[in-house]
Amino acid sequence: MVMSKAKTVTEYLAELPADRRKTISAVRAVVRKSLPKGYKEGVGYGMICYTVPLATYPDTYNGQPLCYAALAAQKQYCAIYLMNVYGDTPTAKAFREGFKKAGRKLDMGKSCVRFKTAADLPLDVIGKTIASTPMKTFIEKYERARKKK
Repeated sequence: MVMSKAKTVTEYLAELPADRRKTISAVRAVVRKSLPKGYKEGVGYGMICYTVPLATYPDTYNGQPLCYAALAAQKQYCAIYLMNVYGDTPTAKAFREGFKKAGRKLDMGKSCVRFKTAADLPLDVIGKTIASTPMKTFIEKYERARKKK
């Protein structure tokens, strides 16, 4: 799948082939169960996004809600984007150690974890990582990062 034109999560999932839908839905269930209070699920950037609503924090660099996490079915793989791992050394370290302890191979860029099926991920580590950053903390980290520029 290339960039989705879906406007809702239901539309996004409906566009996916059955195997990708099953994979994304399994990871999505973990994200939704673990998501700290206040973040909202929707579609943005052609993916399922979990964001800080503009009503809560409107002062973003691009006028879009701050993205905390996202899920996508790409052409060759699926991906989960974890913005709380990017640029946060303790969270990144715990995340990487969780993969290692689970015996799973981590295929990761800065915030993007690539996977073929949900079984490639230690879903408990994904859940723990999603749950680890309350919205207030995420906004504070965003503001500190913006001041550095």
